[in-house]
Amino acid sequence: MMRRERRHFLRNSGILALGLMASLAAQADEATGPYVTPSVDVAVTYELATPGGGAPVRQDMHWQVATLRQRIDPAGSAVYMITSWKDRTLTVVDTLSHRRSTMPAPGTALTPPGQVAAGSFARMGTDTVAGQFCTVWRTVDQDGHPGDACYTADGILVRMVQGGRTMVQAVSVERVPQPDTLFVVPQDYSETAPAR
Repeated sequence: MMRRERRHFLRNSGILALGLMASLAAQADEATGPYVTPSVDVAVTYELATPGGGAPVRQDMHWQVATLRQRIDPAGSAVYMITSWKDRTLTVVDTLSHRRSTMPAPGTALTPPGQVAAGSFARMGTDTVAGQFCTVWRTVDQDGHPGDACYTADGILVRMVQGGRTMVQAVSVERVPQPDTLFVVPQDYSETAPAR
């Protein structure tokens, strides 16, 4: 994967990672804000906006609640990412070159289970995305950009809109157990320094 593609991949995947930065409870306290970490094992296929307004790209996200692990697989790529929130690590795995690189997980620490997401939120209404009923919350990301995020009651991000543009949108959501094998980092792959 080229450096520019990898930066774009990590930046867009960071949007999803930020969507997993809160609690594991099943419902939100609508007076203060959403729960933004799934409280169930789930597999979501997303479409992500690309720079310059090109066609969106697809990406699969797998979440295992018991171990607080997330896996991101961009469509058509030999590279995937595993984030372990217990270890606070993000590992990029390249299955083509048999390499892996590990770095600190992006963003802030995961909010403990049972707590509403930190930050300022305004409830804007409800919607249905990919067959999922969700609540729209207006907030500001870590870079100061306002946006509207739509979360299900069990903490699944199904859409993120910034500046009137849909940045992330779910196209399918499956609440099914996610096997441990999805989150195994191949130990026989050579370790390389993270791309900058």
